[in-house]
Amino acid sequence: MRHLLKTSAIPAIYVRFVVGLVFLSEGIQKFLRPDDVGAGRFAKIGFSNPEFWAHFTGSFEIICGILLLIGFLTRLASIPLLIIMAVAFITTKYPLLVDKGFWPMAHEYRTDFAMTVLLIFLIIYGGGKNSLDLKIYNAPNN
Repeated sequence: MRHLLKTSAIPAIYVRFVVGLVFLSEGIQKFLRPDDVGAGRFAKIGFSNPEFWAHFTGSFEIICGILLLIGFLTRLASIPLLIIMAVAFITTKYPLLVDKGFWPMAHEYRTDFAMTVLLIFLIIYGGGKNSLDLKIYNAPNN
């Protein structure tokens, strides 16, 4: 548990804020706009049982987004989000790369790429100096 909470004193709050808000927003939208970004999108991509997968993914995005915003279990919360980003690449961006080439894919992948890199940053460096992770890690008796 101590390894999950150990974090550096870098100002990762900015990264956590951006990544947390984007995933929180996207997770909420999967429930509020099911035809566009929820079950309808999952059905269009070809998922079987798209309602389940949209709610499953949206729930993880909301929960993990909140965890990132408060800086609690930052590394652990980043892992499911990184998996979501990998699945998004495989199901939406890779087919675009094959069908239309690198530049159209690079244009569509720009936000996903940034989010993926920022998640890797959080996995490597942790929640930073303004995180609950650091406060718990530095608490007496730990």
